[in-house]
Amino acid sequence: MGDASVTPRLGNMKALLGILAGAGASYGIYKLISGGGFKRIKKTASSEAPGVRSSQPGERTIQPGSLLAKVSGLDVLCSRPVNTDSVDVASGDIIHQSSGNLEPQHLRMLLSCLQTCSSPSDRCRILLTLGNAAAFTVNQNLIREFEGIHIIAGFLSDPAPEVKVQTLNALNNLCMNIQNQEEVKVYVSQVLELIEMSPVNSDLQLGALRLLTNLSVTDKHQHLLKDSVTLLLSLLVVSNETLQVQALKVLVNLSSNPDMMDDIVQAQAPASVVLLFDARTASAVLLRLLTFAGNLKAWRPSVQVADELRRKQDCLFRVMLDESSQLHSRLVQLLSHPEREIQAQVARILT
Repeated sequence: MGDASVTPRLGNMKALLGILAGAGASYGIYKLISGGGFKRIKKTASSEAPGVRSSQPGERTIQPGSLLAKVSGLDVLCSRPVNTDSVDVASGDIIHQSSGNLEPQHLRMLLSCLQTCSSPSDRCRILLTLGNAAAFTVNQNLIREFEGIHIIAGFLSDPAPEVKVQTLNALNNLCMNIQNQEEVKVYVSQVLELIEMSPVNSDLQLGALRLLTNLSVTDKHQHLLKDSVTLLLSLLVVSNETLQVQALKVLVNLSSNPDMMDDIVQAQAPASVVLLFDARTASAVLLRLLTFAGNLKAWRPSVQVADELRRKQDCLFRVMLDESSQLHSRLVQLLSHPEREIQAQVARILT
């Protein structure tokens, strides 16, 4: 009886490895913030990605609606030939299963494999698969119930940068679920440390900022980021456009909450952040900068508070809000910006 029980389990494990081999393509992570504006938009997975037929000999055909198509989230080809002799009939049933989501036992097996595999590339594939599965609400709940969030988050300290990136991506998708945010929030300090210690413009920084964007969409966990404002402002002056936009999404979220404003205006800020209010700055960055500035300008401190802030060296209040700031003159210059949306934003701030 022992041999009979082991054989199906081995077959299922082989099937999961086959799934992971086909999940090497990048998955479009669901985003809460739309690229074209500042409204916070929650997206859900409502359609199934079509499967494709491989054009390479020896690769498995992915059937439309199959488990592999579901997990990968987009058209994929197996990254290496599959030895079909090693996959039994039961395993084939798993791969070609026509279900909207992974079955609970598959998620359990993936989490178990994640804790035991020694290869960074295997850990990446498993995390990618779990992250793709977490695009579906039912799987977000199941992963939490299986204590998978803490298992996944444990790889934030993995020595391989690519593993940490896939960990952040998986946690980002899991954060689409409000209940999951309660468990992910305990790792905020670790995520901030990754941003601070990682190379500028790296995938690690981008993945971490995306996760913080999702966590800061509602007011509930924004207080956990009150000490991150200086870090985010510093990223604005040293990063590329992609990271600037992502850092600004977090800053816009935080500055939308009046209860966060005291911490924001007291944060140390590089004086050069004002130089970004320039017609040569990318429009995607400039629009978010103006939204952030508008949120700051809407804050009205008392005379006593303003006097106290003026005595704080290099704080954001002095850099952007004080009468001595260069921001006002730069905003006036932007009234002649060629894009009307930017002109309108500037006009709203100045009036």
